[in-house]
Formats: sequence, structure tokens, C-alpha cells
Amino acid sequence: MSGDSFPRTALVTGASSGIGRAVALRLAEGGTDVLMVARGEGRLAAAAGEVGGRMVPADVSTPEGITRIGEEARSLWEDAPELVVNAAGTFLIAPFVSTSADDVETQLRGNLLGPFRVIREFLPAMLERGSGRIINIGSVAGRTALPGNAAYSASKYGLRGMHEVLVTELRGSGVHATLVDPSATDTPLWDPVDPDRSDELPSRGEMLDAGRVAEAVVFAATRPRGVEIPTLSIQAG
Repeated sequence: MSGDSFPRTALVTGASSGIGRAVALRLAEGGTDVLMVARGEGRLAAAAGEVGGRMVPADVSTPEGITRIGEEARSLWEDAPELVVNAAGTFLIAPFVSTSADDVETQLRGNLLGPFRVIREFLPAMLERGSGRIINIGSVAGRTALPGNAAYSASKYGLRGMHEVLVTELRGSGVHATLVDPSATDTPLWDPVDPDRSDELPSRGEMLDAGRVAEAVVFAATRPRGVEIPTLSIQAG
């Protein structure tokens, strides 16, 4: 890929809504053949119809889900996608004393184990090919301590650590990895919390728009080969 040229193929997880859907839409508008992944088949089908992408319903945190994704991708392209975007995730706000071990496991499964499984599925073929990009969607909670974020931050700090090791190991391989690190973003993940009713949380009007985050993802995805952007932090201005 040269600068400003869109990848020919891309896998986007968490693509039924929020940042994942916005990324899939922006890539499809640029001519990319997008395979959209999410757990809920109904919402995913609706999003894929609106975006014009292909779809595979699957849970990225499970071996069965990853097998299904890998088989579908290889049946479409006979190779790893040029771009993988890990946008799937879960979200929880709760005081530490109200956070259970199950809560922590859920966050780690969705926000750390899921991206790991996706990367591990396609990275060997990318390395053999000598090209590809992996973009992980992080969070401000992965670099800043925020009240009520014990479980969520554990997963996002973990994602950051895994990503930084990945960047180090990929250097010189032709495969690049970027952590796109947004501040609070207005997505359906906030719906159960209703931040507009809390003085301790940013209002939806103060948050980033998912489309703005998608533009950052596309910027990272369309850099010339050999250009490394390990981390791209963005916030509402």
C-alpha cells in the first residue's frame, strides 16, 4: 500500500456498531473489501447491509469464533487480510469494591484475549507474506487511572502492553501495528451507563464521534509501507 491508498482487504471486529462499524464504513467507501465481525448476527447483518461489507457472526474471544473467522477470510481471499482492525470489546464502570472476579474475566476476555486470538490467527501469514497492518483500538483508560475502571483498565493496559511487545517483535518484518488510543467516544457501549445523567462522566456531547476515530484508523492504515505509527492518541478538541 502506498500513502493514502486503501488496503484491498480488511477484517474489522466489533463491526456491528460504534467504532468498528464506522471503520468498516470508511474503509468500504475507500474501496476496501471488508469482512465485518461481531457476535450479534441481526445487528451485524443490518450494519453489513448499510456498509456494503461481508459478514461473519463470531465471538473473537473463543477458539470456535476464531476458527470460523479464519475459515471465512481464507475462503474469500486465500490469504490473510492486508489490514486487521481489532475494535471489538466490552465496557464496565463499577467501583473496585463492587467489581467481581467474573467482571474482570469478562473484560480481559473481550478486550485482551479477543484481540490476541485475532492477531495470532493471521499474523503468521502476514509475516510469511512480509506485509500487513494490525490496528488495535485502545482507550484513554489504558494509560490513565480513572475511577470505576478497575476491570476495564486492567484489560486496556494489558492490550497496550501486548501491543508494545508486538511492535518490537515486528520491527523490520514488513508488518506494522498501531494502537489507536481515543478518549471517551460516543458509542452504544455507554448506553447502560447513560453518561448524560452523571456529573462524574463526560457527556455524550463532549465525547469523540466514532467517525473521527475511524478517520484516525484510516490514517494509520493508509501510510506508505515502511512507515511505522506505533501509537496514535486522539481526543475531542
